[in-house]
Amino acid sequence: MSLPLAAVTGAGSGIGAAIAGELGRRGYHVVVTDIDLAAAQRTTAGIASAQAYQLDVTDPVACDALVRGVVTTHGRLDVWVSNAGISKMQRFVDVSPGDLVRNFEVNTYGVFYCGQSAARAMIELGTPGRIINTASMAAKQGRVPFLSDYVASKFAVLGLTQAMAFELAPHGIRVNSVCPGFVATPMQTRELAWEAQLRGSDPATVQQSWIDDTPLARLQTPEDVAKVVAFLASEDAEFITGEAISVNGGAFMD
Repeated sequence: MSLPLAAVTGAGSGIGAAIAGELGRRGYHVVVTDIDLAAAQRTTAGIASAQAYQLDVTDPVACDALVRGVVTTHGRLDVWVSNAGISKMQRFVDVSPGDLVRNFEVNTYGVFYCGQSAARAMIELGTPGRIINTASMAAKQGRVPFLSDYVASKFAVLGLTQAMAFELAPHGIRVNSVCPGFVATPMQTRELAWEAQLRGSDPATVQQSWIDDTPLARLQTPEDVAKVVAFLASEDAEFITGEAISVNGGAFMD
């Protein structure tokens, strides 16, 4: 019998790479995708059974083609994780139309396009699949500095997750999201520099303020998120759908 198959977008680094690695350790064949193929290939190097593909999640034709290719090759698609995302910190009054559009293209439209392609395949296969979307702590509160366009795009992901869960439930497909907080990733390194500049501070001071805002008193690791994604993909979560699981050390409680 073939291994269960999971696909992860934005898996060339950070949270996506950790999710791919965790699913691989739990016995999945992992389709590792990223807009940067070389980064995706580096992620596969640490996974027992994996393949790397280049994918621009803002291209619905490419999303469909990748899913069709995976199904043709492996005959299955059990888990899809839409993790690809971007951010750019700036004041609300300085966000350009281009920046706003780009945030939604990757963070929201990408989740829509990939989820649509994955769901179509799962329905055709008759697979009781699992789709998991990476949202953010910023998807649950607007009290986030210098990320207004990002906040808006991630709030949209929560609504989309619920709509997908409702419509896909009759097909046995569960759809959930995870909402990370202050995760130590390359994206966070960029955000530390941006926020420090905007506040007239320094990255170390900003980073300590993030830790101080987290009751569990440390920065979150990508692996903290990956373990919750693996749980949502497992049979242990078989009666959970339409949820947004906060994974942030208590930095935001709902």
